[in-house]
Amino acid sequence: MTISMYLASVPRISNALNNLSHLLDVAQKHVEAKKIDPTTLTHYRLFPDMLPMSRQVQIASDTAKGVMARLAGVDIPAYADDEVTLADLQARLAKTVAFVNSFTPAQIDGTEDKAIVTKRGDTETHYTGMQFLLGHALPNVYFHSSMVYAILRHNGVEIGKRDYLGKP
Repeated sequence: MTISMYLASVPRISNALNNLSHLLDVAQKHVEAKKIDPTTLTHYRLFPDMLPMSRQVQIASDTAKGVMARLAGVDIPAYADDEVTLADLQARLAKTVAFVNSFTPAQIDGTEDKAIVTKRGDTETHYTGMQFLLGHALPNVYFHSSMVYAILRHNGVEIGKRDYLGKP
């Protein structure tokens, strides 16, 4: 049995972002119950040289919309990266999930060998579609989602593995 690029991307990325949204829902309830300034969580980082939680969500979102757009050959939507509150981050995730879910199998299937080039500064990285999806994008979405999970757990938000995994 083979798995299509569509099935390896859209449902998995959508699921990961929805699970991340669930974590933020639980965090919102936590800050309301404990009467904590919610920006305490969004600005929190596990170590001084790590990015804060808000940036972790933004990168998961950027990675998700970037891989889908590149595979489908459409423009990557630009977001302002100005989210401050948990509600702001929730809105960003909802917008990203809607974008990811807008793709059809016809747009994504068959992109396994598509040439994908990314640029960071002057450095170009060349991938095939499958290599970019499985070796770069999915691991990045999961990595940044797990950092959000770790930040929330470290700050006493009562979440567990089931919250992170959701209903795959």
